[in-house]
Amino acid sequence: MDEYKRPYLILWGGVTEALGALERSDSAAAQSLLIRAQQAAEEAYIEAPDNPPA
Repeated sequence: MDEYKRPYLILWGGVTEALGALERSDSAAAQSLLIRAQQAAEEAYIEAPDNPPA
């Protein structure tokens, strides 16, 4: 039921870091941060014990 919490927090952190990169006009870093956050959140969701394999 709470399988969304960890991925959400991962995405929140990634978005926050990406916004900082955008404030520094570093769009390449922002893009990389968002991609890594997305991948980490997907992995956390897949590995959650409440999610059986497809």
